[in-house]
Amino acid sequence: MFARFALCLILVASAGAQTKKQAASPPKTEPPAIQPSKTREFPIARLTVNGNRIFPTENILKVAGLKLGDPANEKIFEAARDRLLQCGYFESVGFQFGPAGGGDGYAASFEVIEIAQSYAVRFERLNKPDAELRALLQKADPLFHEKAPGTKQLLERYARLLEAVVGEKVIGQVTPDGPADLKIVFRPQRMPPSIAEVDFEKNTVIPTAALRNAIAGVAVGAVFEEARFRQILDVSLRPLYEARGRLRVAFPKINAKPVADVNGLKVTVEVNEGESYQFGELTVEAPTGAPKSDMLRVADIKKGDLANFDEVRGATDRMKELMRKRGYLKTAITVDRKIDDAKKLVDLTAKVEPGRQYKFARLDIKGLDIISEPIVRKMWGVKEGQPFNPDYPDYFLKGVRDEGVLDNLGKTRSESKLNDETGEVEVTLNFTGEAPKPKKPDPDPPPLF
Repeated sequence: MFARFALCLILVASAGAQTKKQAASPPKTEPPAIQPSKTREFPIARLTVNGNRIFPTENILKVAGLKLGDPANEKIFEAARDRLLQCGYFESVGFQFGPAGGGDGYAASFEVIEIAQSYAVRFERLNKPDAELRALLQKADPLFHEKAPGTKQLLERYARLLEAVVGEKVIGQVTPDGPADLKIVFRPQRMPPSIAEVDFEKNTVIPTAALRNAIAGVAVGAVFEEARFRQILDVSLRPLYEARGRLRVAFPKINAKPVADVNGLKVTVEVNEGESYQFGELTVEAPTGAPKSDMLRVADIKKGDLANFDEVRGATDRMKELMRKRGYLKTAITVDRKIDDAKKLVDLTAKVEPGRQYKFARLDIKGLDIISEPIVRKMWGVKEGQPFNPDYPDYFLKGVRDEGVLDNLGKTRSESKLNDETGEVEVTLNFTGEAPKPKKPDPDPPPLF
């Protein structure tokens, strides 16, 4: 009886306090049945996440360590926010909470900004299969997938997880993996052994000595990491095989063993040379107006010939030179391959990006007197506004010398100044040494060019 009376007094006092609080501030339209407190816990009735584009809400909440029905207060929500910030996947995390509708507990909302830049994850020299290591990280972190941000806290956290299963110190770093690619690589902290010798097996098209010579300068003495060693194989050896039409050459097995009495490894590479391929069709893709037929002609790639990709590189250079002489001084050409393994043919598509066409704008002549300069200027064969061939100025000076137009001709030099904004070119012809004298013209001189 006394306990009930005391409870009634508490409720009356609480109601009086609440009445005073409402009088001091505007009344709320729907007063909550539960008044949250930093010290009191109520069940979580509703959880939401806003701002996530990469990761599912349920995975984010798993990392936060919250689920519906758990008791919570402000400190618990702050700890959940901190876990999200420390996981390494978010730039920022905020939260807010309050009474849920119906007075059945808390409604909490997290606002996240995900780190958009992420990298593929690779493992090197760890004594467990890749699949096992990936499964370990996926089990430990609901946000881990094929890619991850390269944040310090994430790299360190994953390294500690991996150390527990591989039994040695592990480091994680964002490292280059090719000319335009980055990856997260986890590897032992200990330095890898270096390559002392490289050998090959199952090769017949190219002798072992030639393969060794091609790779020795970049491989021997380098630390051995299989992924990087395979890059060396591709850069150093694949062009040798592609010059022989072996487009499907592969290096299926690489075996590295310590060399006796040497602090290094002997690396043995199994070579699958594949079969020879022939050229199929060559197609040129270029903007309207580009000289496609002329590019095909100078490329000189014949259907049915051995698919020698040294010839493809030469064809690309010749097409660029053709465009260059027509004023396209910064042409870019890429060649795509379409390989037909059944017919052993490779079709090629040359994609041409000609860029701006530069045109001749002005000629300046230095080092000639007032008698010689007009003669040389009159001989100049390019008119203002015509496409500019960058070889023409030197060709012109050689013609002036070979034709003997000027006596006592000293050194000559040309300069071409390109204006990338307007596409105009100004040419300066420099005549140095003893002032040349114009020869008396023939009665009917032949044209210079």
